[in-house]
Amino acid sequence: MELGFVSAILPELTFEQILKFAAAEGFACVEVMCWPVGQAERKYAGVTHIDVTQLSQSQAHEVNGLCAKAGVQISALGYYPNLLDADSNVAKAAREHLKRVIRAARRLGLRNVNTFVGRDWTKSVDDNWPRFLKTWRPLVAFAEDHGIRIGIENCPMLFTRDEWPGGKNLATTPVIWRRMFSDIPSKYFGLNYDPSHCVLQQMDPLRPLREFEDRIFHVHAKDVKILRERINEVGVFAHPLEWHRPRIPGFGEIDWSRFMGALVESTYQGPVCIEVEDDTFGKTLDGRKKALRVAKRVLEPYFP
Repeated sequence: MELGFVSAILPELTFEQILKFAAAEGFACVEVMCWPVGQAERKYAGVTHIDVTQLSQSQAHEVNGLCAKAGVQISALGYYPNLLDADSNVAKAAREHLKRVIRAARRLGLRNVNTFVGRDWTKSVDDNWPRFLKTWRPLVAFAEDHGIRIGIENCPMLFTRDEWPGGKNLATTPVIWRRMFSDIPSKYFGLNYDPSHCVLQQMDPLRPLREFEDRIFHVHAKDVKILRERINEVGVFAHPLEWHRPRIPGFGEIDWSRFMGALVESTYQGPVCIEVEDDTFGKTLDGRKKALRVAKRVLEPYFP
């Protein structure tokens, strides 16, 4: 396994600067954000460290040359829109850009692209399912044709009023994963597993590691703090941002020695990338860099 981080937390830096920072801090890899160029409304979205829109093979060679020079690998390309958005035009644009990300991953010689399944948050899981299959069967086939594995992050995307009541991502629980992989059984369709999203849902974050070990393509290392006194006031049916806070590893609910022990005992041998959404270190670039450094110190004892 290799320890890295998700580039979304350093949007001010260029791709080359990201690699230099990663190398200087001793990170082995980076998950590189590949949103369409331009601003996005959602926090941590809209970050473009590799523009895949017109990525040529010669440009891909340049990217790989920068990685080789820094001694830092790309763990995956990341793009996390709502591919089942209720607005069909928004969903179509996201689908077409995801295909560009997949093509770019192939040109770069990578294995993984990470994203969300998406969801029409106003409808039930069952009511979303026909559209999920219509959208994702051809997308998975496209990825398979390009030799690229798609890792679906298990974030509920259910935090604020505009994501209520269903959230903007279907693939949140083992029950749904089983159904998803049964209906689309491709070996190129799996998980970008983030244990913090299980803790948010009051689930054991270690339990899926054994059952889904063959489907875990990529891992995010993020923690979460549950504000139990706040739950006593508003209850768990309040918007989750009212009663939880994203934290870096070591500062939340997860026992990382147990989690990493269980991960090592599974067949997983891929990247573990720190994801920072923790404002307690400050919102400045220096504060976010510090958050990465501190999280690395927490996790690095578990890596050779």
